[in-house]
Amino acid sequence: MSGAFIKQILKGTIIGVANIIPGVSGGTLAVSMGIYDQIIESITQFFKQPKKSIITLLPYGIGAVIGIIGLSFCIEWLFKYFPLATNLFFIGLIIGSLPILYRKVQGQGKKGSHILAFLIMFAMVVGMCFMKDTKPTQEVLSISLGGGIELFFVGVIAAATMVIPGVSGSMILALMGFYLPIIETINSCIKSLVIFDWATCITTGITLVPFGLGIVIGTFLIAKMIEFLLKRCETLVYWAIIGLVVGSPIAILITSGVVINGIFSLVTAALCFILGSFIAYNLAQ
Repeated sequence: MSGAFIKQILKGTIIGVANIIPGVSGGTLAVSMGIYDQIIESITQFFKQPKKSIITLLPYGIGAVIGIIGLSFCIEWLFKYFPLATNLFFIGLIIGSLPILYRKVQGQGKKGSHILAFLIMFAMVVGMCFMKDTKPTQEVLSISLGGGIELFFVGVIAAATMVIPGVSGSMILALMGFYLPIIETINSCIKSLVIFDWATCITTGITLVPFGLGIVIGTFLIAKMIEFLLKRCETLVYWAIIGLVVGSPIAILITSGVVINGIFSLVTAALCFILGSFIAYNLAQ
């Protein structure tokens, strides 16, 4: 296994972990690590160049699965006992990418539309985090026609928020009341698979099929839209993405609600921020 392949898996792992943490955007971290365009292109060209797309997406997909399944318990523990340090590590991953991201628009000039796109996206991300105070009723997932159609469209929405930088898919699912039910159903499916409880595994798996289909179709459609925009107004799109990226750390700090508990907590958090920035900057090279 080559060093480049391992590096791609690591990037995918970071994106996978980010996608299960409310407030953190997997799309933002994909931009941070310089792989966003590559992933979007591979998704949109999948049917035209399936072999090339699979080779490109495979390591990121493996990493994402590792991040979502393998590291979810570790991340949960870190957020429970070291919330400030963990949040600042992810903020470091985002901030560390800004110099590289700015190069995308450097020398292209600043128009009023560029500044407006930046401000609108910045305000959207920061404003959205205040919605977390709402506590929607948790939905009940069921195997039925109506429930399946609903889950399909929830999957489409989740895909859109995961693909678009700066928007946390898990936060949107939480606001809709689907985050905990879906996470619990996935965990139930994995646990039943481990102990060979095939009946429970199949039942929970069937429940999640419409959601999975919605994610697949939604990812393709949103990726096509972003590709269309990048081809026609790339600089404007990147100014909008920069607004989303700049607003994300503020949104994370607001939604996390963490406090500083002594000098050790502050120093540890600062070191985690520096580590995250260093990793992001080097992964994006």
